[in-house]
Amino acid sequence: MKIHYRTIVLSDIHLGISNSHVREAVRFLKHHTCDKLILNGDIIDGWQLRKSGKWRKRHTSFFKHIMKRVSATDTEVVYLRGNHDDFLDEVLPLEIGNFSIVRTHLHISAGKRYFVVHGDIFDTVTTKLKWIAKLGDTGYTFLLWLNRHYNSYRIRRGLSYYSLSQRVKHGVKRVVSFISDYEVELCAVARAEKCHGIICGHIHHPASKMIEGVHYLNSGDWIETLSALVETDDGEWKVIYYHDWSQELATFGSQEEIDADELEDELAALERDYANTAS
Repeated sequence: MKIHYRTIVLSDIHLGISNSHVREAVRFLKHHTCDKLILNGDIIDGWQLRKSGKWRKRHTSFFKHIMKRVSATDTEVVYLRGNHDDFLDEVLPLEIGNFSIVRTHLHISAGKRYFVVHGDIFDTVTTKLKWIAKLGDTGYTFLLWLNRHYNSYRIRRGLSYYSLSQRVKHGVKRVVSFISDYEVELCAVARAEKCHGIICGHIHHPASKMIEGVHYLNSGDWIETLSALVETDDGEWKVIYYHDWSQELATFGSQEEIDADELEDELAALERDYANTAS
């Protein structure tokens, strides 16, 4: 049974890199319907695709699912440009029926105004010192690679998912300070826009909280936390974590068909494991 929300917000899926949990994102969307779907930036990772990233069938499947929603339902899809998909600057703004690509968006929730923006334009490192950001991106990619292999080890031993990369990041005082400053700055932007709240992504740190009278919402990401923001018909906002939701779904004994793309990926993974063992 599908669950319906008024609004679903996803961000930072980073299609094009091996650490993107796009299958999980599509699975989450297949089990939920909504009146509005907000894709809040860094959906496609243009930075990695220009270097060593690879576009796969499952990445195409994600957009096929999105376009199917647009054409087969009344779902409004709003795609906001992020820093990793900055190539969208060439087409902004774009509107085709219920699908639009924009820089910012105004969302009305239970009579309250929410300013929606990816968040990178308030990150000095990203906007003014891009070469430093890309250098940091390289180290971050390695951390995600380590996180993937660490969790493969845990899964083989029947342990639950653990975000090693998040633990490392949040253990660094400078990162914690940056996140706090980021949240405060974006709330100041919401006030400047005469809004009750702000909806963002970018820093891969999901949240729903009040900061100096402003409702701060961050949808997280589908690299580390695998999280989404959802708004109920009553205007209540909450963060959903994929791993928690998936465990609840398994409790009810949900059986799902494996699509062709997923099967192909599983077979490829088995072939790689066999080759590594043989060598």
